[in-house]
This record gives sequence, structure tokens and C-alpha cells, in this order.
Amino acid sequence: MIRRALTQFMTGRYGGDQLNLFLIVVYVILCVVGLFVRWGILEIISLVLVFVCLFRSFSRQIEKRRAENAKFLQFARPIVRSFNSLRARMADRDHRYFKCPNCGQQMRVPRGKGRITVHCRSCGATFEEKS
Repeated sequence: MIRRALTQFMTGRYGGDQLNLFLIVVYVILCVVGLFVRWGILEIISLVLVFVCLFRSFSRQIEKRRAENAKFLQFARPIVRSFNSLRARMADRDHRYFKCPNCGQQMRVPRGKGRITVHCRSCGATFEEKS
């Protein structure tokens, strides 16, 4: 009964997305920091984040909320991509990573081969590096 009423209430409303999830994570971080640092501004910012998240979730202007989320994803995608790349590089113990001095392309070579000549596939530059 409650589930059906909640489903009926949310029909035609936006709901949750990646931007709302980000706002909730920032809210939780601010609350944890607020436990140790008693700054009133942190409480105000965290409350504003909660209200913005609730407003976006219950909004009936679906296209505006989708556009907001698309802008957020466009901003966040390079950051997430670089974080995932860094995490993969940290986990990869069999290879060493270099950037081409000419074009900046990232390359991977096997570890433990001594000084090797690296050829960039992107620009064709050749340079020596220690693996």
C-alpha cells in the first residue's frame, strides 16, 4: 500500500541521478567534517545540498534536470577517467608508464627490460627510457 502510494507520487517526477548521488556524498563528507569542526557554515552548506537534492528528485521539469546532469557528467567525466587510469596504473606492477615528450601520448612498456627505445604510435617519435 505504501509502496504503491510512493510509486504513484513519484510518477512524472525526476528521481535520482549521478548529480544527486554526488550531492549526497558531498553532504555526508561535510557532516563528518562538521562532527570535528564546529563551523556553522558547514551546516548551512550541507542543508542547502540536501534541499537541492530533494528539489531535483521531486522536480517535474525532467528535461532541465537531465540537462543539469549532462553538464555535471561532462565536467566530471575527465576527472573520473584520470582517477580510473591512475588506479589502474597503481595496480599494474608488470608495466611502466611513460608520456611521449613530443605529443604527450601515454605509453606502457614491460618492467625490468633495462634501457629500451620507445616508439610512439601516435606521432612516430623515438626516445630512450629505463623500464
